[in-house]
Amino acid sequence: MSTALILGATGATGKHLLRELLSSDQWSKVGEYSRRVTPEADLPQNRGKLEQKTVNFENLEAAGLKDGRWDVVFVTLGTTRANAGSAEMFEKIDREYAAKTDDPEHKQRVVYLSSSAADSSSHFLYTRSKGLTELGIARLGYADTIVFRPGLFKGAQRADKRLAETILGYVTGAASHFTSNAEIHVSVLAKAIMKAGILGSSGLPPAVGATKAGQEDAWFTLIGNTGALVLGQE
Repeated sequence: MSTALILGATGATGKHLLRELLSSDQWSKVGEYSRRVTPEADLPQNRGKLEQKTVNFENLEAAGLKDGRWDVVFVTLGTTRANAGSAEMFEKIDREYAAKTDDPEHKQRVVYLSSSAADSSSHFLYTRSKGLTELGIARLGYADTIVFRPGLFKGAQRADKRLAETILGYVTGAASHFTSNAEIHVSVLAKAIMKAGILGSSGLPPAVGATKAGQEDAWFTLIGNTGALVLGQE
């Protein structure tokens, strides 16, 4: 069995991923490290192998990220500019914190949840930040780096209602009848992310359509929405 660390387990996809990790007999220990961890009342009964730790991302040296000797690190961190309070804080949470998950003594695999429009050269803050985070994590030197770029989230339960996301949901809902690139249910995405963490880049089925992406010194395996659907529904 392997050990798994999840950063961002209270987000729309992260909460589903945490349940998947705890339910699977693949993992002997699951760590949930975050600015705020899942309340006990929201945890499933099978939480005996869960280790929770509140982390100050401004002082990661004291966070003990290396202590667990994690085999696979899942990064589902993310926020919006509105919730972060400023563009500077958005980039710090979305990019800098995620890229500080490095454990130079025990590198195996990292799986990062990005965005379908991620582009490090984009003029838009959100998509640029996601693209830069992809490259930043790929440069950390893990033996295997996998990035998901999913479509619009279906079934996401958020404390904050996002009007644009709601409107876009109607559009992608209609588009999903013609293409598999439009949307994905967060529970299916969570299963796909966990499976990728187990299988690794070399073990992904051809039907997933994973590709090599990134740039010199920052290569990673990329899985799009169609591939996530295939992997999550197997």
